[in-house]
Parts: sequence; C-alpha cells; structure tokens
Amino acid sequence: MRILFIIQGEGRGHLTQALSLRQKLEKDGHKLVGVLVGKSPARTIPSFFSDKIAAPVYSFESPNFLPTAKNKQVNMLKTVAYNLVRQHKYISGIRFIHRMIKETDAEVVVNFYELLTGLTYLFFRPKAHMISIAHQYLFLHPDFQFPKERKLNLASLQFFTRLTTIGATKILALSFRKMRELPDARIIVVPPLLRKEIFSIKPEKGDYLHGYLLNSGFAEEVKGWHTDNPDVPLHFFWDKKDVEKRVDIDNTLSFHQLDDELFLQYMAGSKAYATTAGFESVCEAMYLGKPVLMIPTHIEQTCNAYDAMQSGAGAISDEFNLDTLLELAEKHQPNQDFKYWVKQADWLVLREFREDLLRKETQLGLLSRLFVHWIARLGKSLSI
Repeated sequence: MRILFIIQGEGRGHLTQALSLRQKLEKDGHKLVGVLVGKSPARTIPSFFSDKIAAPVYSFESPNFLPTAKNKQVNMLKTVAYNLVRQHKYISGIRFIHRMIKETDAEVVVNFYELLTGLTYLFFRPKAHMISIAHQYLFLHPDFQFPKERKLNLASLQFFTRLTTIGATKILALSFRKMRELPDARIIVVPPLLRKEIFSIKPEKGDYLHGYLLNSGFAEEVKGWHTDNPDVPLHFFWDKKDVEKRVDIDNTLSFHQLDDELFLQYMAGSKAYATTAGFESVCEAMYLGKPVLMIPTHIEQTCNAYDAMQSGAGAISDEFNLDTLLELAEKHQPNQDFKYWVKQADWLVLREFREDLLRKETQLGLLSRLFVHWIARLGKSLSI
C-alpha cells in the first residue's frame, strides 16, 4: 500500500518511531510516499531523520508547548495564548495536510499524534484509512494508571488525545507491557517501535552518565551538578540551535547535537540515563538494561514517567539531580519481560496494516457522529 506519515515533530520520540515503522513496512512490501512533520518555528527537523527516512519530507507549523523563560517547564498560559494567536497558521496546516494526502495518492495515513491530522479528517474526511500510533493513546485505555494530578489536567490531556484520533480506523497504543485490546474503542495495544539498529548493539556498563534534554534550559542544572561532581563524566544530547555538533564544557562534560547513531552508542556504553521523560528513549534505555532518571516537563511526560516507573525503568524527579541516578545504577535490575515484549513488535504491528484487516469506516458528518456516539452510550447504560 501507499503510506503517508504525519508526525508531531516536537522532540525525538515520534521521529525515531517513524524511522522504525518505515523499516518494518518497507520490509513487508509497502511504500512510504511522503512524510509531513508538524513543528514549531523554534524547532528544526534533525538531519538524522531527513537522511534516513528515505522519502520526501515536508514541514508545517503545528500547535506546541512553550517553555518558561528559563526554557525548562511548560508555560501553559503562554502556550494557550501563543497557539490562539497562530490559528491562521494551523488552518493553513490542515489545508496542506489535506492537499498532500490527495497529491501523494496515499491509501493509508499513519498519524504519530499530530493534532492537525485529526482536524483534517474532521473537516475534510479524506478517503485514505488513518491509523493513529503513539504511546499517548494508552491514556484512553481504562486500565491505564495515571499519576496523582488535577482531574482537569488529565481530562484535558485525554480530550486532546481524542482529537488526534478523529477519523482513525484503528488506534495503536505503544506500551511498556501487554494490555488487553479494546475493539469497540478501536484501541490495539502493541510493543514499542524500536529501530533495528538497537538489536545489534552490545551494551556495556561504562563510567559516564548519558542524557537527553528536550528543553536546553536544563543544561544549567546539569552544569550545576557537574560543578559539584567534576569527576563523573557526562554526555548529554540536546537540539539547541546555532551551536556546534559537540560542545565540550571541560574534560568531563559534553553536550551533543541530536544524532541517532551517536545517541545509541553513548546509551549502550553508559552507566545510566537521564531524560525529560520521552517514551522512545526510555524504551531504548530499558531494552539496553540502563536505569533511567525521568524529569517530566509537562502533564504528558508526567504520565509517561509514571507508567515507565511502574514497568521498572527507574525513578522520577523534578530536577536533574544525578545523585539519584548514580544510586539507581548500583541497584537496578533490568526488566527482562520488556525485552521479550519488544521482540514481538514486528508481527503485532504489521498485522494491523494488512489490507484485509483495514475496514473502512462509514464517513459521517460531525452531527451524525455525535448522534451515533450518544446513542451507543445510551445503549450501554440500558439493561436490555
């Protein structure tokens, strides 16, 4: 089949998931006809992704979280105001997505948690099947355990997640562990999408700590800890603009621009890993047997981190206190069940791309869909 990827491009996770899925789909005979990446003007598409995706890549402006002045945690008021002001850009993005689906003659659209994809299917109802895939779709699973957060925050997160699934034929929820499928909700739980390169790496326990900073403001926390612990080697990756590929602060602290192969090499040889709680790199660390310190920057990452902690990944913190990570490295026991689960990804994911299993849903208008939804809910509540 002819397949188009549409990716929420903030951070590294969805991009590396797309690389992995392309490897699996093309091995199975499908063709990737294009890749659309939604991002903010402040982000750039990493060169490793453009070089390896082996398909035309186009970007469009998409809603995103904005960090605080120190470039660390998300500033929600600033985020809401900014995205409201730029609505005209997002309307253009929706039109662009619709046009590209038609121009590429895509039979299947794979949506990696991009909001504007769901809105495109709401307003234009393209004929191509849409498969949504991301770890965030576990937030819609009734068995998913949330951390203690304000109910309004969790409800908002679930509402946003549902918006990205509008028009989806099926929803593939990437998970740290096996969970039951929900056919009525179109939710199928599958293993993480790790790239084939990670399976050929032989991990070793080195003397340095490895890390990834989604927001470069956390670099000051890392530098502060390093000042008090200069003998511990640190190698951290970031996507800070207008800096060299490698910035050496001194002999034991280096910051690297995102490079997928180099990132995995440093991961494999590290003692432990610190991150802002993105799903993909936590999975890579777990597969390689590395303990993880997770520092969430917003509600979505808080849920990711809590889920990962329950699966034995490591610990959660509100800052890059690497003392905790060093303690983890001494007592961590890798989750072997996770490795067995990951190795089932190929057949479990590719099964959902079989043409005979892709059932085209009747394309209804908005009012019709709401009517059917509420009739279904009423039916479930009646004892008949």
